[in-house]
Amino acid sequence: MRADKILVLALALLASIITLSSGSGYVLNVFGNANMDGTIDQEDIATLREIISNNMSPTELADANLDGEVDLRDIAQVEMIINGTEKNLTILDGNHLPITINKPVERIVVEYLDNADLMQILKRTDKVVGVDLAVAKSPAEFPELSNRTCVGAMHKEPDYEKVLSLDPDLLLVFSNVTQEKERNLPGVPVLFAGLYYPDLLRPESSPFTDAVRKLGYVLDAQQDAEEYIQWHIGSLNRLIESTGSIPDSMRPTVLVAAYPGAEEKSIFTFAKIDTLTSMVDLAGGRTVAADLPDFMKSTYRIEVDPEWVLQEDPDYIVLLVVATTYSGLVMDPPSGYDADDPTGMKEALEAFVSRPEYANLRAVQNGDVFILSGNMRNDASKGLIGAAYLARIFHPEGAEMDPEDLHQEYLQRFLGLDYDLDQHGVFIYPPLIKGPGELGGVPDSYYEMVAGNITLRA
Repeated sequence: MRADKILVLALALLASIITLSSGSGYVLNVFGNANMDGTIDQEDIATLREIISNNMSPTELADANLDGEVDLRDIAQVEMIINGTEKNLTILDGNHLPITINKPVERIVVEYLDNADLMQILKRTDKVVGVDLAVAKSPAEFPELSNRTCVGAMHKEPDYEKVLSLDPDLLLVFSNVTQEKERNLPGVPVLFAGLYYPDLLRPESSPFTDAVRKLGYVLDAQQDAEEYIQWHIGSLNRLIESTGSIPDSMRPTVLVAAYPGAEEKSIFTFAKIDTLTSMVDLAGGRTVAADLPDFMKSTYRIEVDPEWVLQEDPDYIVLLVVATTYSGLVMDPPSGYDADDPTGMKEALEAFVSRPEYANLRAVQNGDVFILSGNMRNDASKGLIGAAYLARIFHPEGAEMDPEDLHQEYLQRFLGLDYDLDQHGVFIYPPLIKGPGELGGVPDSYYEMVAGNITLRA
């Protein structure tokens, strides 16, 4: 390739990074970001000089070393951050609270799927010395990390002694409730980065994007963080472009809910704050939960009864099953990366559509009930890949993005996995129809429905 073309490509890449970092009012929540933009650079030093000279008021993140004063020592800290030589870094965590982390971070204990995925994305698996039970029980997604020291079910039965014995520099947690862990792990920074809060329709300013970028700074992996952020936002924007102009009249109504057990009469649908709701919106659907009184509240799940479901009579029903819970429980039906046999998902679908209270629903009669694995919601793809699958279901003629190609790219390019989706994994059931007589690469005989009121669309 000619040198001038290389220069043009490099400048285009730099421009895209700058756009993603500073667009949509995004602020990088790292102390030292004095001018409150999307990065830490020489402009922050210029802003600090203006603040020190009393030419402007201090900004929220100007106190780079968080000592209560904005002075020359903050300029020195910012210079070290720019050069990558800082001894510590203070950030605002996912709860918007300051936390100081000593650098370099060499020993990390990791909770749950999204944090573990980020270690693979940022190429920092060599720094991980311990994992929680959920990661330990997910060898297909984490072939390396699942063999690290298990510190127990950090959600319900954390083994604090085991964590402390590993002498970690950092504990990355899944839950935003951190106080108990902080009390029991003196001297160990407990970081809730904010990965749990994606905004799929506004990804540039999403707390998820901010969390990935902050972890890039904390773990000295900014280049890998930016590469992933660009791919994630770019893929989301492609979906937004393909579904954003669909008028409400052409958007199918969707009930997205947790899969109900045989003894459960109620249905638990999801509020606006949950990733699943954003996935439905991004895929070009309309959640029927939008008119519920609790939809805009901070709670994630909303309990409804079968009569409400019958009244709404959605065009599609999407039921979530979780492969491995935060507590490390492996759930039925088997799904996700460690499941190759769709029989359990098939039986779960048959059990739901056979329930007499739902027999007359439009989605049941039309064969538009799907079961989705929790991996499409809870790992670091953070709803993107699940939304691509749903878009292909809701708008099969208009969805330009191939969800399986996107999924395969994520696994190979970012997680570094040698994992063939044509051979392994059960993520959505019934699977998408890829071609005449071929259902997700699996013989048609796998998907014969025994319930008389459900058929697969050709």
